[in-house]
Formats: sequence, C-alpha cells, structure tokens
Amino acid sequence: MATHATHTLAGDRMSGADVPDFLDLEGEHHPEGSTMLGFWIYLMSDCLIFAVLFATYAVLGRSYAAGPSPNDLFDLPIVAVNTSMLLFSSITYGFAMLAMERDDLAKTQLWLAVTGLFGAAFVGLELYEFAHLIHEGATPQRSGFLSAFFTLVGTHGLHVTFGLIWLVTLMVQTRLRGLVPENKRRLMCLSMFWHFLDVIWIGVFTFVYLMGVLQ
Repeated sequence: MATHATHTLAGDRMSGADVPDFLDLEGEHHPEGSTMLGFWIYLMSDCLIFAVLFATYAVLGRSYAAGPSPNDLFDLPIVAVNTSMLLFSSITYGFAMLAMERDDLAKTQLWLAVTGLFGAAFVGLELYEFAHLIHEGATPQRSGFLSAFFTLVGTHGLHVTFGLIWLVTLMVQTRLRGLVPENKRRLMCLSMFWHFLDVIWIGVFTFVYLMGVLQ
C-alpha cells in the first residue's frame, strides 16, 4: 500500500504544476517576448550590413573608370514605378495586419496575396533593370561604381525575394492552422522585416538613384 501511494504521489507531481519548465513538453518553447527580441537583434545586424554597403557605395559611387555614370544609366521613371510597387506592398501588408487583429482569415489571406504580387512586381522590375544594364555593358566588373551599385541593390533585392518566400510560407501555414498565436507572431515578424526593407529602399532610391542623376 505504501509503495502504491508513493507511485501515485510521484505521478501527481509529474503531471501537476510542480513539473520544471524545461520538462513541460506541452509548454511554449518560444515565448513571444524572446522571439520578438531575437528578431529585433536580427534586424539590427541587417542594419549593419546595409550600413556597410551604403558606406562602400559612398566611397566608390564616383569611381567610373572612364565608364558610364548614373546619369547615363538610370531610368528614373522605371525606378519610380518600382519604388511605388514596394510602397504599395507595405500599405497592403498593413491592411493584412489589421485584418489579422480582427481574426479575419479571409481578408488576411487576400491582403497577403496582394502584398506578394506587389513584391513580385518589384523584384521583376529590378531584374529587368539589371538585365538591361548588363546588356548595355554596364556589368559589375566595369567600374567601382557599378560593383558597389549591383552589390547594394542586389542585396536588397535578395532580401525582398526571401521575404516573398517567407510570405508564401505563412500564407500556407495560416491556411492550414488559422490565425493561432504562433502564426500571428510570425506575421508580426514578417511585418517588421517588410517595412524595414521599405525604409532601406527609400534610402537606396534617394542616395543612389536621385542623387546619382542630379549630381
């Protein structure tokens, strides 16, 4: 009888509130606070990467090596259209977040899809610009200016591409599991990432394209 009581007491303790947090397999392994903190740290590291790329362009931006200058290469109307695509995608992602707060899955999915279309249009126009420049002989090997330009703009484009992959993944997850707290947290992280890329592109558009053409 004593042995049975001992086993029963041990079982109650292991199934109750006395179980240590690291043994609670049903608990939350990634609390919201730590997830958001970790993502902010990631964004700060990305800020450092782009700061280095902007600094590199500032140093090499006028090293044309007797080649074409920004005024010879950049087509501002196309770049302006491309910029509007990314700005619109940021707005539509905001609509998706508002729908998420209302637990409206259909509207969230709709606005995420619209955001993805704008983002894909941005990447498509950027690839068109790169292809046009290379066709004209303005390759990264041509000058320090072009090397810095392709690196900075290409790195931003890669970030947008990864953001689109992430967005599609979250659309599938929300479709399968709904707007559970985990998916809401992931959508919030992607929202910060997407708006961060928007801010970086405004810097690229101003510092690289506008100042390059107007100098």
